[in-house]
Parts: sequence; C-alpha cells; structure tokens
Amino acid sequence: MRRAGLGEGAPQGGYVASGYSVYEEENEHLQEGLRAKVNALKHLSIDIGNEVKSQNKMLGEMDTDFDSTGGLLGATMGRLKLLSRGSQTKIYCYMLLFALFVFVVLYWVIKLR
Repeated sequence: MRRAGLGEGAPQGGYVASGYSVYEEENEHLQEGLRAKVNALKHLSIDIGNEVKSQNKMLGEMDTDFDSTGGLLGATMGRLKLLSRGSQTKIYCYMLLFALFVFVVLYWVIKLR
C-alpha cells in the first residue's frame, strides 16, 4: 500500500515529513481527549452506582418503617372497631363533654378580652 510521501525513495522504518505525521499527531490528540472523556464517564458511573446503593439502602429502611407503621395503624383500627361496637351512649356522652369543654374555654377566652 502506497501512502503520500512514502514512495520508493523514502528511508526505511521512518516517517517522511509529510501529512502522515500530522495525522498521527492529530490522532494522538484526539485519543487523549477521548481518554479524558472515558475517564470522566467512568467516575460519573461510579458515583451513580454509589448513589443508587445509598438510595436502595434508604428505601429499605423506609420500607421497614412503613411496615411497622402499617402494623400500628392496623392495631389502632382494630381498637376503633371495638369502640364503635360498644354502646353508642358512651360515644355521645364523650362528644357532649368535649363540646361543653370547648364552649367553656371559648367563653373564658371571650370574657377575658
């Protein structure tokens, strides 16, 4: 294969001061740029991997917390069902006492102004 500047009279084993060495230098320059970009992508992917691991750990902890909260809410709902099955007069009495308490507190607040 014959290249520009590498004819029959060219020295063996060396490059002639031609366009080929310019292309070689440009190739090396582009290689360095590509190497830097690959290195940056490598560090970015490692950082993304670390972030994903920490997010997965946090999600696991949140899942555990939500499970325990679900159990607590289930127990509370069971107690509310038991309360609602009980006599309705107790509930009405508690509501009446609460309303009376609110009215007394509002009366005192208005009176003290």
